[in-house]
Amino acid sequence: MAMSKEIIVVLIDGYIDDPAALGVPPYISPMIRSIAGAALDAGADRVEYISIDMIRKGKSIPNASVTVVLSGNTVPGKYLRTMPMSLKELAEITPKLRGWKLISGSAADSKEAKAFDFIIKKDIAASLYDGMSGKEVAERFRTLDEWNRWMVLGADIVTQHQDFPEPLIAEIESYRGCHRYKSGGCSYCIEPLKGKPLMRSPDDILAEAQKLRSLGVKNIRIGGQTCIISYGSEDDSDVPRPNPEAVRALFEVLKGMGFDTIHVDNANPAVISTYPEESKEILTVLADCCTDGNVLALGMESADPFVIKENNLNSTSDQIMDAVRMINRIGGERGPKGLPKILPGINIICGLDGETASTYGMDMDVLNRIKEEGLMIRRINIRQVLPVRRDFCVKVDQRRFKKFKESVREDIDRAMLERMVPYGTVLRDVYLELNDGNTTFGRQIGSYPLLVGIPYKLETERFQDVFITEWGFRSITGISYPFRINSMPMSALESLPGIGKKRATKLVLARPFSGLEDFAKVVEDPSVVDKLKDALVFD
Repeated sequence: MAMSKEIIVVLIDGYIDDPAALGVPPYISPMIRSIAGAALDAGADRVEYISIDMIRKGKSIPNASVTVVLSGNTVPGKYLRTMPMSLKELAEITPKLRGWKLISGSAADSKEAKAFDFIIKKDIAASLYDGMSGKEVAERFRTLDEWNRWMVLGADIVTQHQDFPEPLIAEIESYRGCHRYKSGGCSYCIEPLKGKPLMRSPDDILAEAQKLRSLGVKNIRIGGQTCIISYGSEDDSDVPRPNPEAVRALFEVLKGMGFDTIHVDNANPAVISTYPEESKEILTVLADCCTDGNVLALGMESADPFVIKENNLNSTSDQIMDAVRMINRIGGERGPKGLPKILPGINIICGLDGETASTYGMDMDVLNRIKEEGLMIRRINIRQVLPVRRDFCVKVDQRRFKKFKESVREDIDRAMLERMVPYGTVLRDVYLELNDGNTTFGRQIGSYPLLVGIPYKLETERFQDVFITEWGFRSITGISYPFRINSMPMSALESLPGIGKKRATKLVLARPFSGLEDFAKVVEDPSVVDKLKDALVFD
């Protein structure tokens, strides 16, 4: 690339969302930060970050020597207050881009991407660095030295994000690739195609974390890996023996850095089941060093033995049960923010080769075993397979798929929510994000945070403790905690369990209350008073 005198690189973050790089707010992805670092390393004088949300609110796109667009979600997701850039938006902004234009992420597969000078499928940071250094803009992966250097160099762009400093979460990658690369790994996943795992050392991850913390980042997730239990393992087999000391060396230092949130990502159930002693040690480290609400996403994908064989999947249903039991045993204790310290998540993929009508019943049997044993799952992610790696033979019966999802939501999800956050649980530091009608929605900061609805309007973009009162299939309902009965509006009083409009009117007319006994005289129902006594204050 021929560069002008002052080299300005503009990064347009259309948000990327895939299992190895969360980047939809409140996340900022490691990929966009690595692009910034590569640009600076190659000689950029200035890097400007602009998100699609900033553009949506009217921010103009700056002039640039090079413009990079990163966008696309490889796994369908639901978002609370934003979403990745649409292809229509991409087409609208493309004529406004200046300088050399590069695009990456799954949006690079669209016809809209053809307007760009370079379409990058592998590692946009490495391709940008080569082009700015006068080399061919080729497809390659970054080296380990480049990776570590660029993550520190590019860290500063977090301060330009609209969610900085709160509720921003920065994901930090621990390694790329998959231990199952020799066997080809799971049929639907591209991670094994990246080859043998390339591990970042604890010192290198900690250097990035320290830089982010010094800039004011309060929340991180150690992600990007196919299995956090296997981090640091030098065992080059499909089911590697874990290395507890490597995990300990990383997380015990992270714990002392002063982050408000430290969460992790995926785990391979087969590793946990095969090496229970080492896995127990690692899970204990994670429970002690991370913040509560942490989720270990387990790739069950299917409980059908034939589907497992046909798609070379990670683990059997028995190994899933072993992992769920161990994570519950070690991580089930409730932490200071109100949630268990660490719980399993379950991933199920429909449409894999070999699937039949009976496959759904086998999946449901595993979920029912978990429920009947009194165990907890933080979340169940059910999706149809995407032909990212190759096409699949099975055509998903949409009616059967929908019925299966509904059964899981009705029979499993609600029960898990009631078990995980029983009535009266106080969730600390719920960040209020959105008003929808008379309901305020918020979430704690972290991985897969629970959606909390408060059935009256509150000021958003702040933190609020919430007293849980009800459960849906995918969300929970609560009231402000503490609930200031003498000053809350009528709409809030009506939302209290057992109160309703008529009693709320009586309460308003009878205020102020001196204490619980005074309140009980007006309510005239001991069961209602008993349900509310731990939530109310009378100041």
